Amino acid sequence: MTAPSPTAGTLITVAPTGAEHEKAEVPNLPVTLDELVKTAADCQRVGAGLIHVHIRDDDAQPTLDLGRLKETVDALRAETDLVVQLSTGGSVTDPEEDRLAVLDALPDSATCTMGTVNFGDAVFMNRWEFIVELHKRMQERHIVPEYEIFDLGQLSSLQRLLDQHGLPAGGHVHVDLVMGVPGGMPGDTATLTAALRLLPEGATFSATGVGRSTLPVLLASLSAGGHLRVGMEDTLSYAKGERVRDNAQLVARAAAVSRIAQRPPLAPEQAKTLLGVRQAG
Repeated sequence: MTAPSPTAGTLITVAPTGAEHEKAEVPNLPVTLDELVKTAADCQRVGAGLIHVHIRDDDAQPTLDLGRLKETVDALRAETDLVVQLSTGGSVTDPEEDRLAVLDALPDSATCTMGTVNFGDAVFMNRWEFIVELHKRMQERHIVPEYEIFDLGQLSSLQRLLDQHGLPAGGHVHVDLVMGVPGGMPGDTATLTAALRLLPEGATFSATGVGRSTLPVLLASLSAGGHLRVGMEDTLSYAKGERVRDNAQLVARAAAVSRIAQRPPLAPEQAKTLLGVRQAG
């Protein structure tokens, strides 16, 4: 089976939790394992092909505890067919060694952020040596990276990484343009268009619009042949004055717009083929 062309369908990623929102302020945020697994199943049912995972501890605080990560990967694989992607970003205060250890949970995919960025009032640190080590460890473990791009210069860094250290596991380059973060690139069509000119040859891309840029980025990405990431990590508003009910609501909207664009959601098996995820057996 050959990989579908970038315009044949739409990979919809759901990012259900993140590390920024407090459960006390967002009661419907999925933070327990049971909540996360139910969210994943609901989102697969309405069109998601991949889940981007941050986990929380018993106090609903972000954690990179390896035992919990392994348990989460196993549970998601047991209850869904989704591509399971772990965040190696964690929260902005997590040390590099803990972020690298995320790969020991052996997910299908993991993120590799291509540079340091101001993240609101914080700094999300990604040193070059750390990026290279993350890339190499994913190659060794056959984990497919998703290169997270917060600003245009990080696409030049990605090309440098590929030139110096080779293609990722699976052989296919897929990036996620994270747009609208205060301190990163804006979430608008002009910036997305500029980013596309800097993509490595043969790469596919998803785009994430944070906050009020959610819909503009979604529409711009679809129109340019790209894929989508949605979820409560990135926005808590469904429409002006209307809070998000759950992550499946956001996935269902993305799936509906994808069908209107005649690029229906890719099933999880199609997503695995597109990204080069190594199949079991």
